[in-house]
Amino acid sequence: MVAIIKTGHSIHNIFNYNENKVKQGVAECIGEGNYPIDVDKMNGTMKLNRFLKQLELNDNVKRNSVHISLNFDPSENHSKEKLMDIADIYMRKIGFGEQPYLVYQHHDSGHPHIHLVTIKVRADGSRIDMQNIGRNQSEVARKEIEKSFGLVVAEGRKNKLNTELLPIATGKVQYGKIQSKKAIANVLNGVLSSYKYASLAELNAVLQQYNVLADRGSENSRIFKAKGLVYRILDEGGKPIGVPIKASDFYNKPTLKFLKEKFTSNKTSQDSHKNRVKNAVDLAFLGKKISLAELVKTLKKEGINTIFRKSEEGMLYGITYVDHTTKCVFNGSTLGKQYSAKAIQKRCGLITVPEQKMTGSTIEKSIDSISKTPNQISDKASFGEESQKNKPFESDTSIGKVLEILTQSEQAVNYIPNQLKKKRKKKKRKGQSDNQ
Repeated sequence: MVAIIKTGHSIHNIFNYNENKVKQGVAECIGEGNYPIDVDKMNGTMKLNRFLKQLELNDNVKRNSVHISLNFDPSENHSKEKLMDIADIYMRKIGFGEQPYLVYQHHDSGHPHIHLVTIKVRADGSRIDMQNIGRNQSEVARKEIEKSFGLVVAEGRKNKLNTELLPIATGKVQYGKIQSKKAIANVLNGVLSSYKYASLAELNAVLQQYNVLADRGSENSRIFKAKGLVYRILDEGGKPIGVPIKASDFYNKPTLKFLKEKFTSNKTSQDSHKNRVKNAVDLAFLGKKISLAELVKTLKKEGINTIFRKSEEGMLYGITYVDHTTKCVFNGSTLGKQYSAKAIQKRCGLITVPEQKMTGSTIEKSIDSISKTPNQISDKASFGEESQKNKPFESDTSIGKVLEILTQSEQAVNYIPNQLKKKRKKKKRKGQSDNQ
């Protein structure tokens, strides 16, 4: 178990954060401590007022609210009753046993965890001293609880929490290996809240690496017309297998409406990370021409997976970059024309002038030296993303060419500044003399 303790100036912010998670369907309030009635009999106002009334006893406490998360190993699946027992014991051992507190179980991450919301002002108006509470009281409580409840020991794991507790690190989903719905849910928990994607195609670029697909169906299908969404398991060839599961059947309700809200919020978050991918691509081509396979390999070393999309005829028409470092996903044309599928083919020398079509066999040959794991290349079709093959293309100017121009010692001979150009003599008007 890993405990993370934070304090804040506003109990409203911490309370609303957890309540909003409940409204989104990714969390639930499973219990309370030192409230006059059970949590399932209270509305939001009643829950919050219990905190506010006690905080009024001491206006001098500026950082008066406390937000604690208790994080468990992915292999642990605790009941609500057990989680409440752990919460009660933990709060008592760190000196908050008499304080009012709420317990929320969150389902929006790759590992089981609960959030505790409480305040620093006691019932007599005194302030609870929290100096070094994380290093002292919390550490003692953690070790005792791990031993008492037989939890996975978290010694030395806190700094690795974000990487070790993600289920997508344990491997891809394989149909028939474990329960389908549970397998898909594990992948969704690890991807939906972690990655920044701005379209269904970008989301699928990540999901397909773990053999999961968010599918709207064909445009004439009933599910598409009803604005529905299903999740499916894919075999190693990228073909859907098994029974599709409706988005509304999952606990966190990752429906199309939910995803569209994520698309909007993610778009802003993506912007600051575009340059990292663009720079990585440009550096790969710097001063040399490389093959498509070499580009994929170079970007992978930077934590960026390259997903190619082909038509049924084998034509390469789309490219998506999945940056696992910043957790951002970008369609090539979103970064700029220089990073689209057509531009990348030209920079790799696969399209010449006059332009030649790149066939499926050419693609296979160019990437033959790389093992085709889903983390490297996907031949799956794009879902709902506009093809780039009919768009006009600008001529390529690589960084190497730019550097060559900038380092030239002289300007081109046909360039003459305006100031040095010879002015034409004005024609003399009739009757004018040279002495005027």
